[in-house]
Parts: sequence; C-alpha cells; structure tokens
Amino acid sequence: MSSFFNSAWFTWVVLPVLIFCARIVDVSIGTMRIIFVAKEKRFLAPLLGFFEVLIWLLAIGQIFKHLNNALCYVAYAGGFATGNYVGMFLERRLALGTEVVRIILRRDPSELLRRLQRDGFGTTVIDGYGSTGPVKIVFTIIRRKDRPRLLEAIQEHAPGAFFSIEDVREARSGVFPPTQKEKTIIRSLLR
Repeated sequence: MSSFFNSAWFTWVVLPVLIFCARIVDVSIGTMRIIFVAKEKRFLAPLLGFFEVLIWLLAIGQIFKHLNNALCYVAYAGGFATGNYVGMFLERRLALGTEVVRIILRRDPSELLRRLQRDGFGTTVIDGYGSTGPVKIVFTIIRRKDRPRLLEAIQEHAPGAFFSIEDVREARSGVFPPTQKEKTIIRSLLR
C-alpha cells in the first residue's frame, strides 16, 4: 500500500484531486460559517469552523509534503475558487433568514396588497413623497425562500414599481406565509 502513496499516479493525479476536493469542501464550509456568524447561530458557526480548519490543515499539510508538485498548487487554488462558487450556490439554495422589502408605487397599491395578503405576506402601507410626487410605500418582512413568490407578485401587479430588499437580523411577531409543513398540519386539522 505504501508503494501506491509513493507512486507517480498518486503524486501527480490522486493527490491534486484530493487537495482540489478538500478545498472545495473547506471553502464551502467557510462560506456557510460566515453566514451563520452573521445570523448569530452560536452553536453551528463554531462547529463548522472546526471542520473548516481541520480540512484546511490536511490539505495544506499535503502541499508542504509535496512542495515540488506544481499540480498541488493549481489544485489548491482551483479548489478555493470552486469552493467560493459552491458556497454561494449553497447559500442561495438554503435561503436562510428574513428580509425587509420596500415597494414604492406611484399608483394605488390595492391590487398588489390583495395579492400579497392572499399569499400570506403581512404588509404595512404608508404615504410618502418622492422626487416625482406622492407615492405609496409598502413594507413587508419575508423569509428569503419566499422572495421568488414576492417578486412574481410585484412583477404581475406593479411592474414599474421601485423596490429594495435588505437582510433583517431579527424579526418577531410578523405575518408570514405558512411553510409547507404548517400547510400540511392545517390541512390535516381541517379534515
């Protein structure tokens, strides 16, 4: 078995692939750790940090053992770049957290409000004055995973509206559309 680890096949093919994969995993974990730190997940962030550093140490240790192997350097850098992409992809797919959405309309928001309320979004409307005159400002707090449905409603009922979306660190006592699990429970109770 030790002859395999000393072979050219291991040194020039298997090892760079392992380093590449290790960097993808550790950088992806690092991306998620940063997100969990920002979302104040006090148990999960340190746990991810532990595995991130452990994997990094294993990868960098192999590079120092094989300083004459340029493919290891390329694999390390390529894994880092790919890990950033994978981490962003995972973050987008998980869609953790909540966001505040401000929708500014120059016309009556009633149609949009009916749609948002029908979809389970809580809304607050205030009068405002913009650079072009009077406006209505619709505020709603949403789960990030509900963003596509909200954007669809805006596009359908207020296509020319200006809107902005920002992360919310904490929100309490709001009105949110029921999750799939909650819908299932409600349906079972209504039977």
